[in-house]
Amino acid sequence: MDTLLIDHSETNPGLTTITLNRPDKLNAIKNQVHLDLQAACAELREDLVTRVVIFTGAGRAFTAGADLGPQGPRTPAAAPTPVDDVLAARYASGIGNRTCDAIEGLDQVTIGAINGLTIGGGVVFTSCFDLRLAAQSAWFSIPEVDLNLPLTWDALPRLMRELGPARTKELVLTCDRFSAEDAERWGLVNHVVPDDELVDRARELAAQLLEKNALAVALTKSTTRALQRLMVPAEATHSDADYLLLSRLLRATAGADPDAAR
Repeated sequence: MDTLLIDHSETNPGLTTITLNRPDKLNAIKNQVHLDLQAACAELREDLVTRVVIFTGAGRAFTAGADLGPQGPRTPAAAPTPVDDVLAARYASGIGNRTCDAIEGLDQVTIGAINGLTIGGGVVFTSCFDLRLAAQSAWFSIPEVDLNLPLTWDALPRLMRELGPARTKELVLTCDRFSAEDAERWGLVNHVVPDDELVDRARELAAQLLEKNALAVALTKSTTRALQRLMVPAEATHSDADYLLLSRLLRATAGADPDAAR
């Protein structure tokens, strides 16, 4: 997987680290990243050795969010698709939802080691992890509204759950940048740690979890995940892919006729 580095620890059996590996692009999330993450999660679902998974980013960013550049060859699973193939286009628009569901659906305990800038989809990924550590220099932004896009990928239920309604609406509507300290104070991350200690602290947390009874941890994870979903059901955003598809069509129309955006 060119977009990911996957390391199964030899010194800490039971720990796997997945690193977003497009540092020259600030780990921007193109379609292949989605597909690789989904494939990695599918493998982890069959992996009875790995009990803890750390997610982090290579270089100076966790991720700059969705890659808005060219996406390479068109495939049924990778947007963009021919406009006349509306069902394929609708399916492609849901690729981010499927990635987030795959991450959140893992039976292993997931730890986000959030380094550097974390934008848009990176914030959504963060909300999918069970535990989150952020480097002191990390910062966050949810710029979709400023890009004339709705926030999708089933992000709103997750952010409402983690941050509460008022804070979620503030961050999503204003698109204001916020710091790691803000994220900790508001409950999006568990701890802020020195930059050069981030991965080591994540591994220490993983080691602490690996010392515990495997079945007890697994049962607790599954129960807390079910409770999370009851708090703010993801079904509330069942039309996320449709909203994203519609917004892209409207943006394309506005590009051809600037007055259409007003």
